[in-house]
Amino acid sequence: MIALHQLFGGELPRLVMFDLDGTLLDSVPDLAAAIDRMLGQLGRPPAGVAKVRDWVGNGSKVLVRRALADDLEHSAITDEQAAPAHQLFLSAYADCHALSTVYPGVRECLDWLQARAVPLALVTNKPTQFVGPLLAEKGLDGYFRWVLGGDSLPVQKPDPAALNWVLAEAAVAPIQALFVGDSRNDVLAARAAGVPCVALTYGYNHGRPIAEEQPALVLDDLRQLVDSTGGLG
Repeated sequence: MIALHQLFGGELPRLVMFDLDGTLLDSVPDLAAAIDRMLGQLGRPPAGVAKVRDWVGNGSKVLVRRALADDLEHSAITDEQAAPAHQLFLSAYADCHALSTVYPGVRECLDWLQARAVPLALVTNKPTQFVGPLLAEKGLDGYFRWVLGGDSLPVQKPDPAALNWVLAEAAVAPIQALFVGDSRNDVLAARAAGVPCVALTYGYNHGRPIAEEQPALVLDDLRQLVDSTGGLG
């Protein structure tokens, strides 16, 4: 029995929601390039890919604050510092998508679900203005019936509001849905919405193993979700 069937008592879920960055796309190289361009415009040294990989996951505003603080902890950064820096970042990132790549196994998993008419949604903390063009550029724009960005609602993950919105639109009960992500925020949002969560080991979780968050299933590759060789563990 495939892992997805194991999660749903031998059946398929009626809805699968996905995170984007760190789940479907490795976007850190482009995010790091935009952050470093922003920092350079502010006369600051570059952060580099390794730091940015640990900083992403809470939306662009928090990413910029962490870059200004050069640390995960960013409470000392004022709104006066953050606001203009965020605009510089958004301008830089608008031209920075060439280095982002689709993770191995993503297309196979999405194709498998689409072939079985499972409705799919995308729930990301990335600013909405970048989501559609990025999906189109990477060939992922034909899969998702619903797409919510980080500014589609007043709150972002780990708040469950976006997941709850999709559940309501799809008329699906939480226990009949699945959320697939890579970070603590994803697991917390799914848990708060009452939705089972599958988490990927390769994503962005601030340097911590995602298994610590105790999702329903931890995978190294999305093909394991729909392949009979995958399993619970």
